[in-house]
Amino acid sequence: MRFTTSSVFAPARSTAPTGAAGGLPPKRDLALAWVLVTLVAVPAWVLTVAQARAMGAGPGTMGTTLPLFLLLWVTMMAAMMLPSMAPVAVTWVRGIGRSSSGWARAIRTVEFVCGYLLAWTAVGAPVYVVLAGTGRLIADHPAAGHWIGLTVFLIAGLYQLGPLKYVCLRHCRAPMSRLVRHAGFRTPVRDLRVGVHHGAYCVGCGAGLTVVLVRLGVMNVVAMAGLAVVIFAETLWSRGPLLARFVGVAFLVLAALAPFQDWLLPGLRGSMPAMSAV
Repeated sequence: MRFTTSSVFAPARSTAPTGAAGGLPPKRDLALAWVLVTLVAVPAWVLTVAQARAMGAGPGTMGTTLPLFLLLWVTMMAAMMLPSMAPVAVTWVRGIGRSSSGWARAIRTVEFVCGYLLAWTAVGAPVYVVLAGTGRLIADHPAAGHWIGLTVFLIAGLYQLGPLKYVCLRHCRAPMSRLVRHAGFRTPVRDLRVGVHHGAYCVGCGAGLTVVLVRLGVMNVVAMAGLAVVIFAETLWSRGPLLARFVGVAFLVLAALAPFQDWLLPGLRGSMPAMSAV
């Protein structure tokens, strides 16, 4: 399996000034970005695992309020998404304003990451509404969980194979040609706004993957780790688009099996009666 960041970094080389005085070498820039992302992603995984052990992977919102859910959601998204967006953050910060100091670039990287997470936080509210609705439906009609599982896997599979997925995936794999258009933003909020812009595309790219957490369990750590690997590979692996299609087909297969296989729906297990294949 060969991973590449050439599509991510090439635009920065062509748009950034060369030979800027005081600039850190690219390898040190990259190392600094990975350190910053690690300082966020590792604690996010630790908190997510600890919370998952306390809450389990039950249906619905598991009794959480919207503010608490949004806090858990953004923590989960930081754990899952930051590893795949780190190269984009460092490329943007190094390519725009390359003459700034190392610490200034570090601060700008943090702003970019905050904007990126804001985009994912905004998605948390509708996810909460969906979870609350499905939780109530399952409480009243336990057998509906099987068909909700079928519907979620079907939607996820069709989305993975649909055109919007690949519009967003193309951006996430080679984003700089679009991001440099925003170099004229005012500097106090420029990196935050660009982070939101990139995050919105990544929401579109990962929507089909994250929606399956509705049925696998929002606090299902194994599912989150698996999806994080898929997202990382889709974004940075040379055959990422092919993997995305493979995952889409796999979701359609799981949709066909979901009504008859309770083990595919750990987020609903224990809340619905078993069904047998006809």
